[in-house]
Amino acid sequence: MKIKVLHILNRLIIGGPTIVALNIINNLPDNFEVKLLVGEKDESEKSGHNILESMPANIVYISTMRRSLNLINDIRAYRAIKKIIKEYKPDIIHTHASKAGAIGRLAASHVGVPVIIHTFHGHIFHSYFNKLITRAFIQTEKYLAKKSTKIIAISHSQKEELAHTFNICNSEKITVIPNGINLEKFNENKIQKRTTFRNAINVINNETILIGIVGRMVPVKNYAMFVDVIELFLKKSSAKNIQFVIIGDGQTRKEIQLKLANQQIKYNYFPENKNATDSTVIFTSWQAEMDMVFAGLDIVCLTSLNEGTPTSLIEAQAASLPIVSTNVGGVADTVIENQTAFLTAPNDVNDFVEKLEILVNSATIRKEMGEKGFVFVNEKYNQKRFINDTVNLYQDLYINNKG
Repeated sequence: MKIKVLHILNRLIIGGPTIVALNIINNLPDNFEVKLLVGEKDESEKSGHNILESMPANIVYISTMRRSLNLINDIRAYRAIKKIIKEYKPDIIHTHASKAGAIGRLAASHVGVPVIIHTFHGHIFHSYFNKLITRAFIQTEKYLAKKSTKIIAISHSQKEELAHTFNICNSEKITVIPNGINLEKFNENKIQKRTTFRNAINVINNETILIGIVGRMVPVKNYAMFVDVIELFLKKSSAKNIQFVIIGDGQTRKEIQLKLANQQIKYNYFPENKNATDSTVIFTSWQAEMDMVFAGLDIVCLTSLNEGTPTSLIEAQAASLPIVSTNVGGVADTVIENQTAFLTAPNDVNDFVEKLEILVNSATIRKEMGEKGFVFVNEKYNQKRFINDTVNLYQDLYINNKG
């Protein structure tokens, strides 16, 4: 008899939660049966449907489950999910991220699903909303944790925050399962991929050092700091043949472009202008083939105010790239400080630029840090370990419930 698992995901967009959830669904052993419920993405977000090409999954779309709060839509989504749960009769429900986690766990608890699991891919307890709204979210998560059989944290630092900083639940209820993805493609055909990506965005000189940042362009990712880093770097550094690449898109892109213009930094939004070759900053918008993107870069940056386990940093290290990042959330668990990445405090532009200059000025340090990063992520974030950890948790909870 198969163990039936129902996954509930906010939306199918390019990003860590989608990759992680589909990794589980696609790689569970034959004694599991899986269904996936997903909500609708926002217009500014890039669909992750390309990830599904090699990942067959039993998918049901809940059109009323969306990222933003909307009481009417949320009630409709709750009723739709509850109906599906009653029909499917899962042994385990596994929810991902805040909206799906709230509606999914409430519905699962009401129907009486035996095992309810929730993964915090990140959290929204700071740098997203004002204090009043944040307090409401914390109280809501405390209530939902009581409805949960197990909480999955994706890093030990996240577990510490959930259990002790925000008191969401006791630490015994939390299991740490670091993300794991298929990393092999990030180390294959890198020379060819490097040339392909650079040619695609009109970076003519192969000696140009490309400094990239990857992710959704939303306030919590703090792209404004990245612009300040670029401005200060250009003032301080004597290095030549440097370009910055912003891979991603979203609600703050035009705001960031205006900031660049005000600081007289030439940029190019590549989807609209494919002929520019002399821009300091290139916006590529969304990219699906991230192995090709990372092959084309030399250094990867992250300037976020809050993170879970950033997939971009795992993939960057898998591609043997050095990193400069703000030290927030689970970042310190995702890298080895001063060995695979330099870390700075949030919004410390001066320190960030100093760390960036070290990497720009030394190909040797870039190579050494990249090599250490490759070894590190292939040991800690490999797909086999991740799937084994998840399967073991499912089976233990299923057996304990049956017993």
